[in-house]
Amino acid sequence: MAGSSSSEWDAIVVGSGFGGLTSAAYLTSAGLRTLVLEQWDVAGGCSHVFRRRRKFEFDVGLHYIGDCGPGGTVSKILGGLGLAGRIEFLEMDPDGFDTLLFPGLEFRVPRGWDRYLERLLATFPAEQAGLRRCVDVMRRVALEIETVGMPTDEARLADFLTRAPSVIEWGLRTLGELFDACELSLGTRAVLAGESGDHAAPPSRVGVALHASLMHHYLKEGAFYPHGGGQVLAAHLIDVVKSHGGQVRTRARVEEILIDAGAVAGVRLRGGETITAPLVVSNADIKRTYLELIDRTQLAPETIERTEAYRMALPLFSVYLGLDVDLREHMPNTNYWSHGELDPETAYDALYAGELPAPLSLFISSATLKDPDNRQIAPAGHSSLEVMTLVPPGYDFWQIDRGPAAGERYSRQEAYRAVKEQIAQAAVRAAIEIIPAIEGHIVWQEAASPITQERYTLSSGGSCYGLEHATDQSGPMRPGPQTEIEGLFLAGASTMSGHGIIGVMRGALITAAAILQRDLAAELDAGRVFADPSLLSETGPGWDPLRASRGLAVKRERRPAVGTVA
Repeated sequence: MAGSSSSEWDAIVVGSGFGGLTSAAYLTSAGLRTLVLEQWDVAGGCSHVFRRRRKFEFDVGLHYIGDCGPGGTVSKILGGLGLAGRIEFLEMDPDGFDTLLFPGLEFRVPRGWDRYLERLLATFPAEQAGLRRCVDVMRRVALEIETVGMPTDEARLADFLTRAPSVIEWGLRTLGELFDACELSLGTRAVLAGESGDHAAPPSRVGVALHASLMHHYLKEGAFYPHGGGQVLAAHLIDVVKSHGGQVRTRARVEEILIDAGAVAGVRLRGGETITAPLVVSNADIKRTYLELIDRTQLAPETIERTEAYRMALPLFSVYLGLDVDLREHMPNTNYWSHGELDPETAYDALYAGELPAPLSLFISSATLKDPDNRQIAPAGHSSLEVMTLVPPGYDFWQIDRGPAAGERYSRQEAYRAVKEQIAQAAVRAAIEIIPAIEGHIVWQEAASPITQERYTLSSGGSCYGLEHATDQSGPMRPGPQTEIEGLFLAGASTMSGHGIIGVMRGALITAAAILQRDLAAELDAGRVFADPSLLSETGPGWDPLRASRGLAVKRERRPAVGTVA
């Protein structure tokens, strides 16, 4: 299918994030001719990388990942696509893959729930009973969700109610309620919620189930990074799709999901091209899917009302630094989470009010530390560094009017550039305080705002986490894979399985299972491999995952004008 533009498919996937690519890979492996449509030039969604000066490579969204050891969820899902052994995961420092920094307090998060609890007890010896109870609840909730799984239909609900008592009791109560019940101090709460930037919600809003599951997926086996960089996973999923009769097209923006007599009929692209299929999986932003891509007369009024009321998660601001210093000489293989004060609610209060917190809370990560032999990330003696912080989403804050999804040319507007520069410089100054060795060694710097995120992914509010992870928008309160329109299915960060690499991949498996009407998770547990590994491409030393993921646009044939000879 390379270079062709067939107008009829068995299934179409809108958006090439991990949810879309994983869904497409399973559908093609099951024999459905599947087309993935991506509006940008690089497939992979929030996981893609970009390069500068032919020296530095930066990750947009894949900074670390858990549950990818033998038997882990990521390994199972990839293994079912014939990718077992084709992706190497490099472990970060098992004694502290995350380092939490507060005024007067540093806490290194180790691999393993037992070691995590031991370190908490050593740090806060006066809170033994409360800490033991809190960690026990979080651990039981996470294990029950992992073992039983969230019920995706009424048939599984009774089993869930019996086998997941801790989730029933605590899952949809807030993390703050759990902290209160355990009578924890402010410092203890700060450490337990120190990685809340991974879901962008404070203890007063996030559910115990979501926070506990996030911690569990790192704690149980450690934190990892894919050898070869963040684009590797997306490139392998693209290979599965293409090698099994599907296609991935970039520069193909879907403007409408076509509905005929209450059922999906295909999509219409910007430019007018129509592509037909009886199945469409939307991995696009949930609000854009329902409020922009579908004729509203095809949806129930309550669906539109509910979608309009959804709140998106807070967005991120990123600064990308190329350094002429080797960071391995100055810091361990860890991520830094820096917080200006102990109260985890204060910064979020400012953000929800549309204001920038002072001081900024930062997430700092370096692919050079995680994948030191990868010369694509940075040349010898150099390093790449990403510095991120949560910021307000509103267009008013960013001094623009309509946003890039609506066609606004914002990047050269002076007011927007001034806000962006102010935040970038504040983030760099704060990063230098944490890693003094980078001062005077920054040879490349650029920043990306939520408006940049919207430009590349069309996400509402520039959010990369989908719907806000508050208790009223978690688990069963999020959309499932099936919709009221026959043949239309959902995948991605706003569905029941949530955000992050593992969340959207697990959700994609559920979506593919709903389409194929098979229990794919059970088949994976039994060792089923759906794809044919012999069809996959060779990925030797010269293989470039970014090159394999970009420039997949289809050139349309020019039709001869009337009266001319073709």
